[in-house]
Amino acid sequence: MFTGLSAFPLTPLDDDRFDERAYARLVTRLVEAGVDSIGALGSTGSYAYLDRRERGRVARAAVRSAGDTPVIVGIGALRTSQVRALAQDAQEAGAAGVLLAPMSYQALTDDEVFGLYEDVTADLSVPLVVYDNPGTTHFTFSTELYARIAGLPNVAAIKIPPVPPDPDAAREHVAAIHRAVPEHVRIGVSGDGAAVTGLNAGGRVWFSTVGGTVPGIVTPLARAALDGDPAVAVAGSKRLRPLWDLFAAHGSLRVTAAIAEHLGLVAPHCLPRPVLGLAAAQRERVARLVEELRLA
Repeated sequence: MFTGLSAFPLTPLDDDRFDERAYARLVTRLVEAGVDSIGALGSTGSYAYLDRRERGRVARAAVRSAGDTPVIVGIGALRTSQVRALAQDAQEAGAAGVLLAPMSYQALTDDEVFGLYEDVTADLSVPLVVYDNPGTTHFTFSTELYARIAGLPNVAAIKIPPVPPDPDAAREHVAAIHRAVPEHVRIGVSGDGAAVTGLNAGGRVWFSTVGGTVPGIVTPLARAALDGDPAVAVAGSKRLRPLWDLFAAHGSLRVTAAIAEHLGLVAPHCLPRPVLGLAAAQRERVARLVEELRLA
């Protein structure tokens, strides 16, 4: 479950309601593409915008549509009691693992973040992925905090932010985390534009945003990097540079939603308000890229 490509689909809305039919189609596409795991209710899945009932529906729909492909369900919330309830819901839905970012309104200390993971893992029966996403949580993990949390029961992987672009610096960064945590804890990379660099640096799983919508363009890159053919993976990622540039300019969520909408996989304006998605000119650029890069 924590090797290869973990694809994170959108949670599409239609008229501000969860579009379960479209979601099932997205998950089925991932299964047919042969992804290694599916990440439901990650940042791409807009977990922070959904209430507990909606998230329960998404988790159940993901597991139902995924078949034998393991599903990792995001459980982040503002209060520890809410996180624990969401963890229980995810386990009852059949999740193979859970993903937890330290959400907050008040800035959290290292001890508070450790306490969150300590409380949640105390009654957890499935593996947990530590989700380090400072762009949304505004909390930065230290290597020392990784090590403390990785020693808790059921902690199986860490989803780290994008690695440095320099390959040597990336290798040292990933190696430093590996040295700090137990051997069984996998290091996974995020940030699609930097993911190949992260895999070539020693990461074992690519947690992918765009892979949740068009898995066929990134699955081969993950396979190449992990099978010892880094040059092929680098060349493939370079070919997608215009897409990575759009991610950097407008955010991966908005661009991925525009791709899904252009391909007719989800209803128009599928993101939760107040998130509006891309403007018309930006959508036209996405449509051109879909054809130029053969994303479909």
